[in-house]
Amino acid sequence: MAIHRLPLALNKKCSFWKLLGSGKNGTFDLRPDWQQWGLLSVWESTEALQEFQQKSVISKWWRHFTCEKLNIICSVISSHGKWSGEEPFQAAQEMTQHNGPVAVLTRATIRLNRLKNFWQNVSPVAAVMNNAQGFIASIGIGEAPVYKQATFSIWASMDDLKAFAYRSVEHSEVIKKTRLENWYSEELFARFKIISIEGTLNGKKIDLDL
Repeated sequence: MAIHRLPLALNKKCSFWKLLGSGKNGTFDLRPDWQQWGLLSVWESTEALQEFQQKSVISKWWRHFTCEKLNIICSVISSHGKWSGEEPFQAAQEMTQHNGPVAVLTRATIRLNRLKNFWQNVSPVAAVMNNAQGFIASIGIGEAPVYKQATFSIWASMDDLKAFAYRSVEHSEVIKKTRLENWYSEELFARFKIISIEGTLNGKKIDLDL
């Protein structure tokens, strides 16, 4: 990850990027997965992304060293909040209607004096999410251990996502606590339309009706 920072920083066609570690169980997790790593990046055009995938030293590194790769290309439906002081996901126009699978990114920088509160509430919500209607897959990611955490999840539809987010008792209670107890110094919530998905996650292909 240290090696890959420089070529990303020098690439003017990439407006935002984060090199990410991964958790063990598909959501927020104190246990790192030392074999699984991620790159989240925002590109000015499809052509710029294709050039990166074909020619960059990072992509060549991946082709040489990885035994598994999952590549998901998305466009923004909506995004609220900041990441490292930036608003990285700018939608040309927020989609009021979207039919089909949806991806969700939830990330936060947790205040040090609220770490215990956060981690005490993670497991019950993760258990409910994994059994929720329309849940397909999730990946726990983070740019720093313990206090800079994110989850990227995939759902069959926007309705399924909203049912979990707003009607799940466990999730709703945690959302209330984050506001009342001021857990986060920075947070971001974004929804995406999935354009394409290739590869596997933990040996399994994610089949979506795009």
